Amino acid sequence: MAIDLKKVLSISGQPGLFNYIAPARNGFIVEAMATKQRSSVPTTSKLTTLADVSIYTDEEEAPLKKVLESMRDALEGKEAMSSKSNPEDIKKFFAEVLPGYDRDRFYVSHMKKVLDWYNCLVKYGSLEFIEEEEEKKEEPAE
Repeated sequence: MAIDLKKVLSISGQPGLFNYIAPARNGFIVEAMATKQRSSVPTTSKLTTLADVSIYTDEEEAPLKKVLESMRDALEGKEAMSSKSNPEDIKKFFAEVLPGYDRDRFYVSHMKKVLDWYNCLVKYGSLEFIEEEEEKKEEPAE
C-alpha cells in the first residue's frame, strides 16, 4: 500500500516515524509506525513531514522521496545498513545512491537519520509512495 510522505512525521526528540492521524485541541494525534500506539503531540513540538525534507547535492536539493526511491532500487527493497555502521561505509553507500550529494553540507548525522527513516519504512510502512498530483494546468489567456 502506498503511503503519503506528507503524513509521515519525524518528531524532534522522539525515535522513529509517526503517521499523522488528526488535529487535536492543543496539537496533533499521531501513531507510532513501530508500535501503532497513538499519542497526542503538542503544537510546541518540532514536527517535520518527510515530504518537506531535501538533501543537499552539488546542483540542487534532492527531495527525500527521490533519495528513498534510489535507496530502494539499490537495495532491492531490503533493509539498509544500520545507522550505527562505520561512518566511512555510510558515506560510501550514499555516494552510490546519491552520487552528487554535497559533502560539505550533508553530514554523517543526516545520513544516519535517513538510514533510520528508510529502515523504519521498510519494516513498518511501505517504500511505495503516493505520487503528488500534477500542478493545475495554466488557464488559457483570454
